[in-house]
Amino acid sequence: MIKINNLSRSFGSLKAVDEISFSIRDKEIVGFLGPNGAGKTTTLRMLVGYLQPSSGSIELDGKNIFDDPLVYSRQIGYLPEHNPLYDEMTVDEALAYFAALRDINKQAFKQRRAFVIQNCGLGEVIRQRIGTLSKGYRQRTGLALAILHDPRILILDEPTSGLDPNQIIEIRELIRQLGQEKMVILSSHIMQEVQALCDRVVIINKGKIIVDDSKDKLGSYLNTSDMLYVEVEGTNIDFVGFCGEYPAVELSIIGNDNKRCKLRVSMPSDSSLRQDLARYISDKGWLILEMRTEKQTLEQIFHELTGDTGAVNSPATDNEDEISREEA
Repeated sequence: MIKINNLSRSFGSLKAVDEISFSIRDKEIVGFLGPNGAGKTTTLRMLVGYLQPSSGSIELDGKNIFDDPLVYSRQIGYLPEHNPLYDEMTVDEALAYFAALRDINKQAFKQRRAFVIQNCGLGEVIRQRIGTLSKGYRQRTGLALAILHDPRILILDEPTSGLDPNQIIEIRELIRQLGQEKMVILSSHIMQEVQALCDRVVIINKGKIIVDDSKDKLGSYLNTSDMLYVEVEGTNIDFVGFCGEYPAVELSIIGNDNKRCKLRVSMPSDSSLRQDLARYISDKGWLILEMRTEKQTLEQIFHELTGDTGAVNSPATDNEDEISREEA
């Protein structure tokens, strides 16, 4: 288990990460999300040992990773958002070079080389110079290098950036398989990707953790109304009377002809207004063709939790990456 305890990191007067705590268990894929400048990149760089924290600790199986960073680095694979590669090398040369850096023996390298070539889809470009590769193949090469030494921990920052839809499906399936035996921290701005892959979601905003829970429970962090989709059949369909009787209800028509009406209805979550709405429709002699609760997407939840763009995109926080490079 990785345990982050009251972790902080400051750059001068800017506190990019402010006493955050969370943990990651074995065989778990955790989505680590945050708007630009929220402290996400700084946290990832501390997790891989690239940056030292100003205070707090990161522990792997109860041991501080900074007490023996070389031992820790052997257990971690990292794919940064801006994928650093040696353009003059071929893909095969890069694999061999990284294997040497990782001190992987010949037999193990032979097996791992075959694994990453197949699973990262590099067979067609294995002899090609990296500088001539498309963005998608560069991303696949970076992922191959991150998992070449079969690390216990994977930290992936935008792993499907630049891939086409078919490649995205393949890499997602690979990440899903890897998550069955490793700790995986996945950072992505593609909410569908997080929703498809992650067991748990951690959201950071303004340097602080605001959510740490399973993705299915994120809606409970919002003080929102229930949203119903309703489709009604009948004549002279009109909900003015119902809205006048229940002012807490917000109703919007999304389709209406003379015989059928489609609408969205927003009502307080703890109310029994759904039954009252059904009764109103029945009393009018209309027929309910469909009535269902519309579940909020992860993208909608993320926006509502972190949507204070005036604060998030302030000049100080926008320069997080630039400042962290200078300090490092």
